[in-house]
Amino acid sequence: MSAQVLITGAGPTGLVLALRLAGHGVPFRIIDQNKGPGESSRALVIHARTLEFYRQLGFAEELIELGIKMKSVRLLENGQKKAKLELADLGAGLSPFPFILSLAQDVHEQFLVKKLQEQGIEVEWETELLSFTDYGDEVEAVICKNGKTEWARFDYICGCDGAHSTVRKTLNFKFSGGTYEELFYVADVKAADDGMEKDGFYMFIDQGGFCAFIPVRTTGMRRVVGIVPNEMRDSPDLSFENVRPIAEKQLGLAIHNVNWFSTYRVHHRVSEHFRKGRAFIAGDAGHIHSPAGGQGMNTGIGDAVNLSWKLAAVLQGKADPDILDTYETERIAFARLLVSTTDRAFRPLVGRGFQSKLIRKILFPLVIPALLKVPNARKRAFNLLSQTRIHYRGSKISDGKAGSIHGGDRLPWIKTDRGDNYEPLKSMKWQIHVYGKASRNLREFAVEKDIELIEFEWNSEMAKAGFERDAVYWVRPDGHVGFAFGKGRDREVRDFILK
Repeated sequence: MSAQVLITGAGPTGLVLALRLAGHGVPFRIIDQNKGPGESSRALVIHARTLEFYRQLGFAEELIELGIKMKSVRLLENGQKKAKLELADLGAGLSPFPFILSLAQDVHEQFLVKKLQEQGIEVEWETELLSFTDYGDEVEAVICKNGKTEWARFDYICGCDGAHSTVRKTLNFKFSGGTYEELFYVADVKAADDGMEKDGFYMFIDQGGFCAFIPVRTTGMRRVVGIVPNEMRDSPDLSFENVRPIAEKQLGLAIHNVNWFSTYRVHHRVSEHFRKGRAFIAGDAGHIHSPAGGQGMNTGIGDAVNLSWKLAAVLQGKADPDILDTYETERIAFARLLVSTTDRAFRPLVGRGFQSKLIRKILFPLVIPALLKVPNARKRAFNLLSQTRIHYRGSKISDGKAGSIHGGDRLPWIKTDRGDNYEPLKSMKWQIHVYGKASRNLREFAVEKDIELIEFEWNSEMAKAGFERDAVYWVRPDGHVGFAFGKGRDREVRDFILK
C-alpha cells in the first residue's frame, strides 16, 4: 500500500507516532536526516503516562528492564544532606507504573527502532525533507535521499523534526518564547565509589548554583548537569576539564571517566499552532521548555499518541476530518501550561537573587519533603510529574460526567476481577466500559454497532477511583474517557454516538 502519512524526524516522538500508526494499520514513511538513532543519552526520564501508552503497544515491561527505577531524590547543600524525597511507588494505586524510569535516550530510540523493524518497517535514514506543498486534497513532499531528489505525495505530513523544524518553518508558525541566560553543561561520567544509591537522584546546591547527579545506565554511568561559570561562557573550546574542579567540588567526589560532554542553553517556546491544513507538528517542533520534571520527551510522545488515532480514524473513514482539529486544541493547551509551570519551577534553581536563594534554602529542603509525607500531596505530586493529570475537558469530543469522572479525563486505573481495566486498552479502539452491569439495551446497541463492550465486576475501590456503578464510559483509543453517562441514560448514549 502507498504511504498515507509522511513522518519527518525519527526521535521518540516520530518513532512513537510510527508505531501507533502501524498499530492502527495506517501505511506511512518515516524519514530522518541523521545516519541513525542518537548516540548520546540526552533525555532520560520516562514517566508513567508514557509507559501506559507503551503497554498498549505491548512492550512496556521490556523497556523497563533496560532502565533504572529511581527510588529517591536527595538534596545536599554545601555537601551537607538536607532532605530526601522518596520516589519509590510514588503513584501507588494510581497507575500500573507508579515510579519514574531513567533510560538514556539513545537506548530508548534504538529500542523503538527495533520494534518498528520487528514489523518489517525501516526508518529511512540520511533522508531529508526539503520542502512540501499542501494542495488541499494531498501533500506533495520534496525529499532528498542518498543525494537524489524525489517528489512524493501523501494524505498528511507530520513534522516531528525538532526545534528547528522544517515543517514548522514552512508553515510560518511563530515560535514565541525566550532563552535562559545561563549556559549549562552536561556530561555522562563514572565517578569514584561514593556510597551513593545507584537508583538515586542527587541535587547539590551551593553558592555556585546547582549540580544534578542522575543515574543514566545500568553500567553505573551517571549524568552530571550544572551551570557554566560566567567567566567561561564565551570559551570557544570549553571541555569538561574546564568545569571538572567545580563539578567535583559540588559533588564531593572524583570523576574518572567522561563518556560524553556538551553545553546548551535552555529555551522555553510554544508554536502558535500545531496544525495547518494537512500538516501537523509534534514534540520539540511545537514546544520546548526547561528540563524541570523531565517533561519534554514525554510530552512529545503524548502528542504522537493523540494525533495517531485521529489520523487513523479519518484515513479509514471512521471519523469526519474535523476531528483532526482537536489535536491542536487538546495538545497546545497543555504545552502552554507546561512551559509556564516548568519555567516557574526552573527559575529558582538557576536564579541568583534573594528569592531564589530563599526557595533553595527553605522550600526545597524543608517544605517539600514535609509535604510529600502526606498521602494527598504525594498523589498530587505524582499526577503532576507523571502526566496522568492531563485531561481534555472542553474538547468537542469530550462530554458528560459520571461519578467524579468527566469526559476528557484520563481513564482512572483500577484493579479488577480480570487484572485491571487497562488490559483491554491494548486494542487501541474506541470501547465502552461499564463498572458493574450494562443494561440489555446497551448490550444490544454494542453488538449492533460492533463496539467492544467491557463489563467489570463492581468493587468498592472503583468508587474511590471516581467511577459510578453501572454508568457508561466511552473510552478513546488513547485511554481517555470521551463520553461519560450515568446509569439509566442509555438513550442519551445512543443519541450522542449516532448524531
